[in-house]
Amino acid sequence: MSERELYELIERYHQHQVTSSERAQLEERIASDPAFAQRVQDFKLLTATLQSHGKQKVLRQRLNGLHQEWKAENPVQTRTVAAPTTPPARKTPAIKLFLKQYSATMMVAATVAIVTVFSSLMGMELWRSANKQQTARYVELRREVDALKRKQNALLQDATTTPRASVNPGQFTGSGFALTADGYFVTSYHVIEGADSLMIENKAGNRYKVVEVYSDQVRDLALLQVIDTAFHGFGKLPYSFKSNESDLGERVFTLGYPREDLVFGDGTLSSKSGVYGDTSSYQISIPLNPGNSGGPLLDDKGNMIGVISGKMLGVDGAAFAVKSGYLLTLLEQLPASRLPQPVNLPKTNSLAGTSRPQQLKKLQDFVYMVKVYN
Repeated sequence: MSERELYELIERYHQHQVTSSERAQLEERIASDPAFAQRVQDFKLLTATLQSHGKQKVLRQRLNGLHQEWKAENPVQTRTVAAPTTPPARKTPAIKLFLKQYSATMMVAATVAIVTVFSSLMGMELWRSANKQQTARYVELRREVDALKRKQNALLQDATTTPRASVNPGQFTGSGFALTADGYFVTSYHVIEGADSLMIENKAGNRYKVVEVYSDQVRDLALLQVIDTAFHGFGKLPYSFKSNESDLGERVFTLGYPREDLVFGDGTLSSKSGVYGDTSSYQISIPLNPGNSGGPLLDDKGNMIGVISGKMLGVDGAAFAVKSGYLLTLLEQLPASRLPQPVNLPKTNSLAGTSRPQQLKKLQDFVYMVKVYN
């Protein structure tokens, strides 16, 4: 579909002139593609502004027509004025006749003019404001590794007299977690985007080489697999994946690597939709930072309910996570040619009924820092 055809479809959508199938397809794309949703909203605001300008122009034309009509009905007459012998009868001035005849029309016209002008100004301001917020305020939480730290690590490596393992921290880092005991792994797509090679490392110091198996750019999910010869399995995963939606106000928590050490954060599920009304995500009230992307979101019982993706700048506690239901849908729809072996998800949850510190102790071995090299 060309750009012109796309905008024609969006215009018909706002005018309620689309078929049911066109509406369903368009709303599905709006829900799954924040960038496209932004374009639809921008077009709506711009169209409203232009329509307000058009109404204002029509109003001016109507007022001019009324003025011309009044001039035609009240021509200026030239007459000789003689000295009156008796006082003339007082005549109502022409302007009063005009006001009396057209006062109601002018009041309506003036009201429409004021509303139109303010609507136009507000529409333009909202359009600018929405455009600025939607393009600048949502951020993905991939962390760029400080260049100075990379240089310091390199110097330490050179100064060592005995050989040691590489300490290259990579160019970018994010978080991720084990999907299956036999080596499948989940993170955000934007964390690994553009990577030449990938490593994962957990709090215990276990480091493995991984490769991308499949990515869903629309829902910002990536499926990885460990290919390291030193890997012998993650062990039994203590959590299971929730397929249905969680409830508003539920307590939730996350683990991730916004720095070199594992960081815990907790809060509540504050909305069942994400940024720009994205129904594939939750909004959560947990303060997050670059490096948290790809980390797990769990409920109080230890069920995996989402994958951390981003946050809004300048808004405290407004972070977002892709719902686990969409991850499960992705796994169901994966072609067999993309999977070397079946994905066997954990069936039991050993975190339920335990205290939060105990839950974290069981989880920390399954949450990893994702290191991106390019």
